[in-house]
Amino acid sequence: MLETTRIRRLGCAALLALLAACGSAPVAPGYYRVERGDTLSKIARKNRQSVQSITRWNSLTNPDSIEIGQVLRVAPPAGAASASGTIRSGGGSDASASATPRAAPADNAPATAPASISLVWPADGTVIRRFDGANSKGIDISAAAGTPVVAAAPGTVVYAGNGLRGYGNLLILKHNADYLTAYAHNRMLLVKEGESVKRGQKIAEMGDTDTDRVMLHFELRYQGRSIDPSKALPPR
Repeated sequence: MLETTRIRRLGCAALLALLAACGSAPVAPGYYRVERGDTLSKIARKNRQSVQSITRWNSLTNPDSIEIGQVLRVAPPAGAASASGTIRSGGGSDASASATPRAAPADNAPATAPASISLVWPADGTVIRRFDGANSKGIDISAAAGTPVVAAAPGTVVYAGNGLRGYGNLLILKHNADYLTAYAHNRMLLVKEGESVKRGQKIAEMGDTDTDRVMLHFELRYQGRSIDPSKALPPR
């Protein structure tokens, strides 16, 4: 299991980049989508805000842990203000914020408050690992090799292949501008990129590609950010 975790971490950056690209719908004014190479201080400078303000507006528990594709509020909510009128530029001098972006409307919530999506279980089996947001970006379901893997919701196949190290034969479905699901370690893929699929449609067969046991690794992403899929799945 430790080796599986190490391999999965190696492929995480590539998967994040792909998922972010697939879900890169325009964001509302007052919000910013995290790109490769961004840091919170860089985003703060770009939007003439303080790191403390952006941390507070987005309820970030760890300002050093932001993900590619994550959507952040970079303008103060109605009635709120920045933590400081000035921010420190990259060179160390003070740079006054001469303009503040207009705040986004309330229905354009950041990734910390995702809209709901209803999923069906992507496979029968036993959940052997749950989402924790750090070491596990999804859930692992164990069953016999060849167990059907189905689309958790209707959507379009945006990736079908084995080019992401640590994920084996992988499918990624795009459900709308905000949501993606990923299905990893399959022994066989039954759909192709660009194909539309229905909820519950068989899309793959469970396998053990790029892992040490037969299982399905299943992820749910909202605006490029991993969220707990069990919150959107029916109880078992």
